[in-house]
Amino acid sequence: MKVPLLDLTRQYEIIRDEIRATAEAVFASQQFILGPKVEELERDIAEYCQCPFAVGVSSGTDALLISLMSAGVGPEDIVVTTPFTFFATAGSITRIGARPLFVDIDPITYNLDPDALEQTIALLDAPRKKRLKAIIPVHLYGQCAEMEPILRLARENNLIVIEDAAQAIGSEYQWDDGRISRAGSMGDYGCFSFFPSKNLGAFGDGGVVTACDKEIFDRLKILRVHGSEPKYYHHVIGGNFRLDALQAAVLTVKLKHLEEWTGKRISNAGRYRKLFEEKRLRHLSLPLEKAGRHVYNQFVVKAEKRDELRAFLSQKGIGTEVYYPVPLHLQQCYRNLGYKPGDFPVCEDAAKKTLALPIFPELTETELAYVVDSISEFFLKK
Repeated sequence: MKVPLLDLTRQYEIIRDEIRATAEAVFASQQFILGPKVEELERDIAEYCQCPFAVGVSSGTDALLISLMSAGVGPEDIVVTTPFTFFATAGSITRIGARPLFVDIDPITYNLDPDALEQTIALLDAPRKKRLKAIIPVHLYGQCAEMEPILRLARENNLIVIEDAAQAIGSEYQWDDGRISRAGSMGDYGCFSFFPSKNLGAFGDGGVVTACDKEIFDRLKILRVHGSEPKYYHHVIGGNFRLDALQAAVLTVKLKHLEEWTGKRISNAGRYRKLFEEKRLRHLSLPLEKAGRHVYNQFVVKAEKRDELRAFLSQKGIGTEVYYPVPLHLQQCYRNLGYKPGDFPVCEDAAKKTLALPIFPELTETELAYVVDSISEFFLKK
């Protein structure tokens, strides 16, 4: 049996007619950049994320970049983030001339550790603390970071908060008082990716920035069209961060199905837990959920013999992925930051031991059972 890490063809079979109809409408309109379809998607995403505003942009990476630009972060500024994330998180900081300051992660969720964040800020000398401008917490794998203490630290230090929610559309965070907030609605900016493999994926690149402040919303709209307002008049320098209408049309269709797909991901995660419990496997750690809703963009386990396990599963026809094999502080392009192995032990341990298993909504029970049986077979041989 073959079980792919992701099979988007199964999803497309379900929505084929809707997609073709909306694509034909875009072709007939001959309006391909911004316009009514993008505005419709922005309204729908804002409502789904429980935010007043959303601005469609060209990718998740550009969502981060335009947010940093809008926040006034620039050369020699410092932005705190996690070293255990996709490269775009830190790469966007560097592209505007700022400097990433890494903080270790929580060993349970793999998200930014609030205690480590507090210690890092406290240890900054006066000149560096003055240059500290923002925090980018990442809602990794579909689970929100611990936003309550992060936002408290941001307020205490007058910092902008940019949520990297690229993997977390629809995920929820429960506050200490019981309130529930959606990813992208808690910080100053919420950045989402519509890369095809995401829970809500386009037929190409795309992204969106959510915001609760009208001034931020207006500024983002200006920055995404080279900073022009009105057309051909530039008071600021922006970029070409526009979302095209065809991607917006596809996403508007798929958004209607997102809650159903998310429910199936959560159900698949529950099925995995039950099957692993029946096998009584003690050789790997399953994802642990903290307060709120985990939307399982990835289902990531932790195993001591990760690379051997991955090779075995490949032989059995099971697709897996490592998110992420090299932490950002150890990437060659960041050697100038002065970090070394051992600086972030929790992050480095996760990079060596974590493995993503198939979790997409259309997985069958037979496929899920085959994955668990294969993992059990591997450990029984050891």
